[in-house]
Amino acid sequence: MFMDKIRILVADDHIVVRRGLVFVLQQEPDFVVVGEAQDGAMAVSMIFDSVPHVALLDWKMPLMDGLEAARKIKENMASVRTLVLSGMPVETAVLDALNHGVDGFVHKDITPAGLAHAIRTVAAGQRYLGPEVTQALIERSRQPQASDPDPVPLSPREQEVLELMATSATYREIAAQLTVSEETIRTYVKRILTKLNQPNRTQAVIVALRLKLISLD
Repeated sequence: MFMDKIRILVADDHIVVRRGLVFVLQQEPDFVVVGEAQDGAMAVSMIFDSVPHVALLDWKMPLMDGLEAARKIKENMASVRTLVLSGMPVETAVLDALNHGVDGFVHKDITPAGLAHAIRTVAAGQRYLGPEVTQALIERSRQPQASDPDPVPLSPREQEVLELMATSATYREIAAQLTVSEETIRTYVKRILTKLNQPNRTQAVIVALRLKLISLD
């Protein structure tokens, strides 16, 4: 995807954790850490000099937390993808943030290989939701909302794609699983978003769960 290495900015207020993340990321041949920040405000200020592809942000930081930092990073440099790390249970605020600057969310107990996969996924322009976020989506899906659209019939292939959209699979991985091109998958996704009247993959999955079009149980 990138001709050069994926440039990563790491922000965490705990220096031991931050240095540990940097060490882990430096083991990947296609990664380069271009900056370290000790809080969200510093991360926002560093993007112009470091120009990262991905900002890896701790959720709970002083001065500015990772969710707010992600939003401000997007406002200042929309091309930067943001991945939030948390050692705490997922809150509703995190799910809402997925529509306002956050491209991915993972728990800190993720394996090094899992973190690398998450970074590559968001760097490729796709969302990544760790298992904790998926579980939170299940819980939210059990709370119907008056604004939900009436179900629109999906074709069998659209149904297949929608079910895979609810996983952490990238569009490329979905394409490989269904033996079609990535562009074909993106076309199906656009149709699904239109039928569900939703702006993005995350919201489409949330609504599809509430409408019982799919299940993650």
